[in-house]
Amino acid sequence: MTTPIQPRLTQVFRFVRCSYANGVAELVYAFDHGEELTERVSFPNAPPIPAHHQAAFDEALKLLHLIAGVSYYKAGVPPRIEVAGGPLDDATADLLDALYLHGLAEFAYRNGLDLRSRIAFPRGGAAKPEAKALSLPHRTLVPIGGGKDSLVAVEAIKSMGGEATAVWVGNSPLIAACAERTGLAMLNIQRELAPGLFELNRLGAWNGHIPVTAVNSAILVLAAILYGYDSIAFANERSASAATLEYEGQLVNHQWSKGYEFEQLLGDWLHAHVAADLDYCSLLRPYSELAVTRVFARLTPYFDVFSSCNRNFKLLGPKPADRWCGQCPKCHFVFLALAPFLAKPRLLSIFGRNLLDDENLAAGFDALLEYQDHKPFECVGEGAEARAAMVALSQRSEWQADALVERFRLEILPQLDEKELALEPWLAPSAEHRIPARLQPALAFFA
Repeated sequence: MTTPIQPRLTQVFRFVRCSYANGVAELVYAFDHGEELTERVSFPNAPPIPAHHQAAFDEALKLLHLIAGVSYYKAGVPPRIEVAGGPLDDATADLLDALYLHGLAEFAYRNGLDLRSRIAFPRGGAAKPEAKALSLPHRTLVPIGGGKDSLVAVEAIKSMGGEATAVWVGNSPLIAACAERTGLAMLNIQRELAPGLFELNRLGAWNGHIPVTAVNSAILVLAAILYGYDSIAFANERSASAATLEYEGQLVNHQWSKGYEFEQLLGDWLHAHVAADLDYCSLLRPYSELAVTRVFARLTPYFDVFSSCNRNFKLLGPKPADRWCGQCPKCHFVFLALAPFLAKPRLLSIFGRNLLDDENLAAGFDALLEYQDHKPFECVGEGAEARAAMVALSQRSEWQADALVERFRLEILPQLDEKELALEPWLAPSAEHRIPARLQPALAFFA
């Protein structure tokens, strides 16, 4: 019988091996010389891999193995990392060092850890030859998350007549309903975490937030090669790049793997290592949360199926009785961001009540405004965006009497610089993005 390990006392995290057969990728990890942890990712109705795609597929599989390991590494954060097959080329090591350090920054902050001396992937391996174009079909994988952003991305691609597939990882019925409502072809990939991870948690493993968007991105890279897609278009707006706070000299961003830095790192790596014609981008990168919300406000067919409430997407624990709990930062932010662009009765019908007329929610909205608190560790917009939205509501008669709007107008607004509170600048696009030329006609949808 194997002696249980104490995760926090382990010395080495090992990437043991990865393999693929019959639509299932197996990713194997271990701490020290303990029991192997095997994760499985299942691709439905997977076609055979064309011979001329095999090398690209193998590189994508190795990437998935390395990125998905973040779910397990964080259980012990040992001081040494070993990779089967030897040292990585410098570009791959750079990508992984950045992902693990910044993607686990919130985890480190909440657990009082400094990972900067621990995360060092083995490097110095031979540089890979530059990847060639694979002549991938001109079609797009669009990840669906159940919230407003991915639905805006879907409709933007549909508006240009682009061929696309709605894709998601896991078993969420809410996401499945949103994907079905899009009218697109659908692809549902399954990810089965190693059961041993939950045993490590029982034994006292470190726990906390991981950069799950990075893991899903790596899964979709494999899917793009396997099924034949030349682009993966996420729906991460520019607000995702803004840090939540600074800790021990390091910026901490809950959404780092949704931010532009990671998008650039992964996109460049794919062009060099996997396929010169496989584009990874965010279709919403030029836009703020408020600009995206303004567009979503006209997509009425989705109002009865979408939800951004994070309590719907927890692995464990109770779910809200309906699509909006009304208590979490995501509910608060989406309500506030939609309010300037939707008729008030319509917004209240979506949420079932008026969140801005509930004094008990004051602390939650204060955090969104970065008033006496930092921005929540959630996928929400910048504090300045929330303040601009609240100012707009404070100037409208139908909202002025609501408890939290009135409180904002009387207590918070006098402390703010009026020159920084306009809504309109948040609606203008930025030129900073890496949307490929083939998909840029979709940006006309935001005009």
